[in-house]
Amino acid sequence: MRRVSILLSLALAFVTLGCRGDASRSAGPVVTRDTIGDTIVVRTESGSVWGDTRALTPTVSIGVLDGEDAYMFGSIAALAVAPDERIFVLDRQVPAVRLFSADGVHIRDLGRIGEGPGEYQEPDSGLAYLPDGRVVLRDPGTGKMVVFDDRGEHVEDWRLPYGGGFNTSRGFYWDSAGHLLTLTITNMGAPVTEWIRGFIRFDPTGAVLDTLLPPAWDFEPWMISGQREGSSSSTRVPYGPESLYYYSPLGYWIGGLNTDYRIDQFLPDGSVFRIERAWQSTPVHSGEAALLRRRLEERFRDRFPGWSWNGPDVPETKPPYSNLYVADGGRIWVVVATPSEEFRTVAEAEEEERATGNVVNRWRAPIELDVFERTGEYLGRVTTPQGFSLSPRPVFRGETVWAVIRDELDVPRVARLELSPND
Repeated sequence: MRRVSILLSLALAFVTLGCRGDASRSAGPVVTRDTIGDTIVVRTESGSVWGDTRALTPTVSIGVLDGEDAYMFGSIAALAVAPDERIFVLDRQVPAVRLFSADGVHIRDLGRIGEGPGEYQEPDSGLAYLPDGRVVLRDPGTGKMVVFDDRGEHVEDWRLPYGGGFNTSRGFYWDSAGHLLTLTITNMGAPVTEWIRGFIRFDPTGAVLDTLLPPAWDFEPWMISGQREGSSSSTRVPYGPESLYYYSPLGYWIGGLNTDYRIDQFLPDGSVFRIERAWQSTPVHSGEAALLRRRLEERFRDRFPGWSWNGPDVPETKPPYSNLYVADGGRIWVVVATPSEEFRTVAEAEEEERATGNVVNRWRAPIELDVFERTGEYLGRVTTPQGFSLSPRPVFRGETVWAVIRDELDVPRVARLELSPND
């Protein structure tokens, strides 16, 4: 194993990472590079290319509390964005796919409710804008995927191989070659706890090519479970270890086990490009841990009387990251751990609990992201505005992000956000 310690400046290109020797430490991130077999490891020890934290600032907002139906959203399930920044929004509550101009003006709705060509019944979170300009909507309700052209006109329907009926909150993946990936269960008849998740891959004509399995890591999930005759349930312990993955638009899997700040890109040639970053653990506040445990205990005892906690306890620290996304050009956005904050007092929460009978959350963590080039360069940290949501999945492109933001009244709005200096 060779270790090469280098310093990246703003102008440093990927090929420069292979150079030996120490560079000037006057600016930029401090990076080490290892080669371990067929795995290249680029690790940021300190610093960043940007040098400071940046913020995502809304520049366009679509959505109203009261007004025209086209601008009132009920349950936004997916977003897709055209190269000219027109925005396609799937609202499951209607349901409808709505098309807006780049500046937020409603243009038209795509298709309509029904069972015929170009119609849909119960779309889930599958919505994609393909490289050739077509828009694909997944509809388990009719067992098909509905395909529209760039203007929103119906083109054709593709049948879902499993016949529909399988709803998922995981959106499509796609790549620059026009392949489309949709989640499936490869052993549907097995118990839920033993399901194996795979992705059916379609070619640009809608023909099934194969089923791809996402990367997996050897670890024991932290779970609690409950059983009774004819019923069982299990859930992950909050802040327990988790394997995370994403299919890059460049045509390969990327992911990692979030017990460490380590993310692997599984390149098409069989090699692995690993991105690492030095990190400090983020404590879980004892009050938040107690509340998370209490919420789960009450939920399980409602279903399984006499149930008691049967898994690992809520950990004392958070994993370094909780999700990751890959933009069109391969740039990687990583949702990092941040300290949780109380946004309700104990008295406010107790009053609401007496009124609703439910355990009320009073903790939330600000959403912040680390941004890396696919070559391993750590660009820096990005903060998000209050109400920024990771559900549905945001769309990342260059220094622009499209996402749902909820206001103080919990009204969802679709926003275009731009990176700017964090004042």
